[in-house]
Amino acid sequence: MDITFLLNGESVELRDVAPTATLLDWLRDTRGLTGTKEGCNEGDCGACTVMVSDDAGAKALNACILFLPQLHGKAVRTVEGLNSPSGELHPVQEAMINHHGSQCGFCTPGFVMSMAVAHTRGARDHNDALAGNLCRCTGYAPIIRAAEAAQDAPVPAWIKEDLSVLEGKPAQTHHAPTTSDELAELYARHPKATLIAGATDVGLWVTKQLRDLDEVIFLNQCKDLQQIEETAEGLRIGAGVTIEALRQTDLLPPSYREMLRRYASTQVRSAATIGGNIANGSPIGDNPPVLIAMGATLHLRYRETRRELPIEAFFLEYGKQDRHPGEFVEAITLPLPVQRLKVYKLSKRFDQDISAVCGAFNITVEDGIVAQARIAFGGMAGIPKRASAVEAALVGQLWDDDALEAAWDAWSVDFQPLSDMRASADYRLETARNMLARYLIEDFGGDTNVLEVRA
Repeated sequence: MDITFLLNGESVELRDVAPTATLLDWLRDTRGLTGTKEGCNEGDCGACTVMVSDDAGAKALNACILFLPQLHGKAVRTVEGLNSPSGELHPVQEAMINHHGSQCGFCTPGFVMSMAVAHTRGARDHNDALAGNLCRCTGYAPIIRAAEAAQDAPVPAWIKEDLSVLEGKPAQTHHAPTTSDELAELYARHPKATLIAGATDVGLWVTKQLRDLDEVIFLNQCKDLQQIEETAEGLRIGAGVTIEALRQTDLLPPSYREMLRRYASTQVRSAATIGGNIANGSPIGDNPPVLIAMGATLHLRYRETRRELPIEAFFLEYGKQDRHPGEFVEAITLPLPVQRLKVYKLSKRFDQDISAVCGAFNITVEDGIVAQARIAFGGMAGIPKRASAVEAALVGQLWDDDALEAAWDAWSVDFQPLSDMRASADYRLETARNMLARYLIEDFGGDTNVLEVRA
């Protein structure tokens, strides 16, 4: 593959790039830019964070699971290029020095790159912006103080240049279609190819499982898959929409947006796509339970043939989805408005952790009686699964504590969860029941926020 991009303000042209060569390895081994560190090599620690800019603005991304072809037509800044060509420090670098935000220094390049992206975007939610960066020495207090100290400084001119210099050109290869029409034809001819959008999952196949991917098709240039639009049926979300872009959509129910705030980290959310999160069929993906509870419709495409199905019908069994060879997820439609959706994510850490259980509840109550119920879970079965027996037990019941009792036995009909490193089977079943109780308590104005400390 042939690609062109900016690296620290200078144009780079690469020929015959291996499709799964990572930016991190290329920076360190080929360019000698060792400021970008390798920590976990799976997108968790943030030591490899770089700034990647295009016509959508600047993003903080993990270089360890970012493949070089994904950079075509973009601008990349590493810690070596964060200061000006004359050596003037970026405001966040100065602030880190002044507030003693670095100790051993291994994590520092990743931190300052995440901070620089947040600074460029004018973001002030520093705890969220830095949730994907781990520090074992200094601790977060001086780093947060540094971010706050730099937040009002103007964006340096050399950073602004990255946002306007490059006009993205189609890659000179058949492996990177620029429209969904091109993708449909290409994928039909190469149905065994691996589709790569954000690479937050596929990247680990390469860095951790050391897999060789014979054929790949990159989706990040298909702009028409990255659109969100209101239709008569609801909110149509293209499969290439990133989780971060989805999180910024005001039309989503507040509880869904709050869950997305805890979805991985800024670096992962800025790369991962809604289509990838659905298509990989993970039983612990956080989006599918919510989409099931909302009654979403999945749009699939093979060449010019399109079909729709309720999203819960897409997941057949562990590792198996209702998707034919050469067929891909094109979009998802969410019926709106959804007034009574609540999403509860249970994990060992608040930030950047995989759910032990993720429950989504959408229960309609009319005149004190449960009229309709859509409840779905991740982490409770081999697929994201709807709680059909629980729903049936609730419908027609008075919406009170007796409804919880009426549905008690139905939980074990719907789910026989496994025990693993995240939670035991009994714990999962108990917490799922408790989530329904929490929904009821909140519905009657009760406070269930465990993050607030009161005297």
